[in-house]
Amino acid sequence: MKNQIDKAVITGGASGLGFAVAEKIIAGGGLVCLLDINDERGQIAVKELGENATYINTDVSSEDHVNTAIASAKQKMQGINILVNCAGILGSGRVLGREAPMPLDNFRRTIEVNLIGSFNVSKSAASVMTTNEADEDGQRGVIINTASIAAYEGQVGQAAYSASKGGIVGMTLPMAREFTRFGIRVMTVAPGVFRTPMIDNAPQEVQDALGAAVPFPSRLGNPKEFADLVTHIIDNHYLNGSTIRLDGAIRLAPK
Repeated sequence: MKNQIDKAVITGGASGLGFAVAEKIIAGGGLVCLLDINDERGQIAVKELGENATYINTDVSSEDHVNTAIASAKQKMQGINILVNCAGILGSGRVLGREAPMPLDNFRRTIEVNLIGSFNVSKSAASVMTTNEADEDGQRGVIINTASIAAYEGQVGQAAYSASKGGIVGMTLPMAREFTRFGIRVMTVAPGVFRTPMIDNAPQEVQDALGAAVPFPSRLGNPKEFADLVTHIIDNHYLNGSTIRLDGAIRLAPK
């Protein structure tokens, strides 16, 4: 944020897209607090990022966990003016599986982590941001959520995942409108097929096929490109209430 030190909470920040955002913010002189459930990876991430990074084990679907984590992050960084929600799970599975319909708990858990988790952390962080000193635009903070192009073109087996990400897209504008009186912007990024730990674990031929399906450039997205867009959103105060696709023009096929 212009004329202010970036003090960012990043969910899912121990790896993948969230970690790339953390690297970018710290490179620009900011502070980050990573909220994640992978303690081993969280400690490694903090060691790699240096003294301007901290880690807090947090289940984003738990209201008590999140409220405690946000209060701790505020104390550690002496404030919060940026939230980047990257925590999420795939929640893949057909509604009508080969042996039985999808267990409702599978659908519910995907919604709880991806959608409710994003809302949960957003409301807690926004409450802290309202007390910030406003900048020259009257801005006190910015919230950036992570959706997916599956919110628009969900594939077979992505009913739960697409519903969770579509919900994030849907709440972006009403939250941005509500938070105008506090000077808090809300944006969403909908990434395409990116190189993340989940993709890295796939066979090389699968990775190659995914990259080849992207019209241009025909490759997997680099987490640094996601981080570049996030930091641009942070710096560009006129971006508000919208979802930006970052996908190389790919449109997902039915399956």
